[in-house]
Amino acid sequence: MGAGTSPADPSASADGTSEAPSRADAPGTGEKAADGAAPDQAATRDDAAREGTGAGGAGTGPRPSRRFPSLTRDTARPEGGGRAASGDAPAPARQWPLLAVLCTAGIGLLIVALDPFAEAFRVGTILIGAALIGGAVLRLVVPSVGMLAVRSRFTDLVTYGLLGFLIVMLALVAQPKPWLDIPFLEQAVHFTIR
Repeated sequence: MGAGTSPADPSASADGTSEAPSRADAPGTGEKAADGAAPDQAATRDDAAREGTGAGGAGTGPRPSRRFPSLTRDTARPEGGGRAASGDAPAPARQWPLLAVLCTAGIGLLIVALDPFAEAFRVGTILIGAALIGGAVLRLVVPSVGMLAVRSRFTDLVTYGLLGFLIVMLALVAQPKPWLDIPFLEQAVHFTIR
């Protein structure tokens, strides 16, 4: 028994969905379906979809949800979100921009975690920031970057570039013995901590 149905409701099925057709589904109501088809055609399509015998074939397809018909069912792929290599290439080759960024960031994380030399924290963190900056450059230069394209090109450029720049800058000014000395930054920290 589903939510919102009572045992006395004769139109409820075993899985809790209502079997009674709505006013828009009933033939002869004079209303047009959402896609502009006549009510009789819409009712026939809905019955075929319920049984799974529509254009898909012999009833093996999933039953479409009719709970929220006005919501978006699909989103557009971001510009540049197509394959980075041809369709006959293996899957890793089709996503080489994303793999390049992830492998570079992974190497940086590995250097930070293993701490194999004196400045490993700083070098690993700079490598992580450089991976994000490289992702921004790839997003700008390469026309199709596969799954590296998450949002619009401009938003991806700003997000990857800004985060990469901030990570690199934080790695350069990290204490002790910063590689980059910014005088006003030290004064701002002393003013804030006072």
